[in-house]
Amino acid sequence: MKTDALTLATATAVLALAGGAAHAHATTDAALQALVDQRLAGDRTGACMAVAVVDKGEVARAFRCADPKNAARIGPDRAFEIGSVSKTMASTLLADLIVQGKASLDDPLAAYLPEGTALPTFEGQPILLRHVVTHTSGLPALPSRMATATLVDPYAGLTAEDLLASLGDVTLSRAPGTQFEYSNFASMVLSYAVARRAGVDFETLLRQKLFEPLGMAGAYVAKRPEGVRAAGGHSANGLAAAPWNFQTDLAGVGGVRATLDDMVRYVQGNLDPSGTPLQAAIELAQRPVSEQPPMAMNWMLVPVAGRSVLMHEGGTGGFSSLVSVDREAGRGVVILSDTSWSAVGNLGSLGLHLVDASFPLGKPRTAATPPQELLEALAGEYQLQGAMKMSLRQRDGKLFGQAEGQPEFELSYDSEGDFYPIVVDALLKPQRKSDGSYVFTWMQGGGALPAMRLGEDGAVVQGPALSDTELAGYAGEYPLVPGFALTLRAREGRLFAQATGQGEFALDAAGKDRFEAAAYGIEIVFKRGGDGEVTSLDLHQGGQVLSGPRK
Repeated sequence: MKTDALTLATATAVLALAGGAAHAHATTDAALQALVDQRLAGDRTGACMAVAVVDKGEVARAFRCADPKNAARIGPDRAFEIGSVSKTMASTLLADLIVQGKASLDDPLAAYLPEGTALPTFEGQPILLRHVVTHTSGLPALPSRMATATLVDPYAGLTAEDLLASLGDVTLSRAPGTQFEYSNFASMVLSYAVARRAGVDFETLLRQKLFEPLGMAGAYVAKRPEGVRAAGGHSANGLAAAPWNFQTDLAGVGGVRATLDDMVRYVQGNLDPSGTPLQAAIELAQRPVSEQPPMAMNWMLVPVAGRSVLMHEGGTGGFSSLVSVDREAGRGVVILSDTSWSAVGNLGSLGLHLVDASFPLGKPRTAATPPQELLEALAGEYQLQGAMKMSLRQRDGKLFGQAEGQPEFELSYDSEGDFYPIVVDALLKPQRKSDGSYVFTWMQGGGALPAMRLGEDGAVVQGPALSDTELAGYAGEYPLVPGFALTLRAREGRLFAQATGQGEFALDAAGKDRFEAAAYGIEIVFKRGGDGEVTSLDLHQGGQVLSGPRK
């Protein structure tokens, strides 16, 4: 739930490799265990994982931990919080209603809510169900009335009444269906709406229409089946994390708990629904609904070697998950972790490698010694976007942080080049700019806060102000790799970028011919020809550079 969309860098990697990927071979338990160990053994997060690969009817399973002494934390009877993978289940229930003739993707969302519920429109255009299942409703990420929630269990205090009242607080800034913006708010409304239309509570609906037909005997929301134990969650720095709880009818956003075998059966049902009573609903839920980005009903459609793979990741305060369904290859993947990976890159590298062996597996994050030059380059005063000021200092070969008005804390360093505090679950991700200087993004609680360096006067160092005419000089399409381009548009005094199959994001001017999307760690540097016109760009992200000419 925390971070579910693929990053631009991940999407680029998928598309760059899409032309010549080799299918992953059939996997045995031993081979799968060895692969998971390559990625996990010794990882500084201390995470444990339950992993399964379904390959043409055969199932391989692995229960592995970064430290073998923690093996008792997981097992076949342990139920994990699957986070936003729950959204694909809510969509299957909606699809079932559609098959029964009780719903349509072109129905307005308002028709599924209590009479009198205030629901925003844009110039008379309502939010439709198709907008909700593709995250193009225009509703923000979270409802406005979550003030009673705690940080450790953020959704526990949110009632259906709070949720519906929050709809009245929203003013849409664009027409529904025009822009992707991931919204847990909209997904909670969908969960409530589906249960209301079905006439039973959401957990009962899940059990009757999905869990029992697919044989998911250990899956639940609040009513844990006999013989199933709830796994304990952990933060990425190894601290115990509290479970997340949801009001039952809102649980379709991320409240399902399931064992590995439950999720294997879910994947098997999605790979070949013909032997289930849900065939029509599953196939409808998997059908493409939107193109930007490519999505079915709450399933991301990820291009892999000329195939379209259904995929979704999930994350709660102490758990992470990934599920993929590759019907053409007959291959499905499940990864359940008892640790939140949202700050450290999610489960994408292992997941993609298990989907198709051409993708890099990745390696464990291990403790490392930071380069002295990096420590010196990061030292300074910063403003976190929308949050507090932070100071970074270096001494004795270590980095120390101090948020305004709080005690100083030490930051450790890992082999991926990131810093992390032990006292709180967070990550400081350094970003080297094209001019050699450094800034960073602070990752915490599922959010990414760009840090802006402060000048000697204590003010944020601002980029140049550009006119509409100057901004228009950068607009155009820039192919970066075959089948993958970055499109730049100028409007409302800003420059916006959109990668193939991705949502649009804003860019901020950072210098001459230089723009940034700090939250994504993206820097774009434009090149000019002899006539002074922009001819190409370099996209910097994650230490990689992609170049493309202007069309």
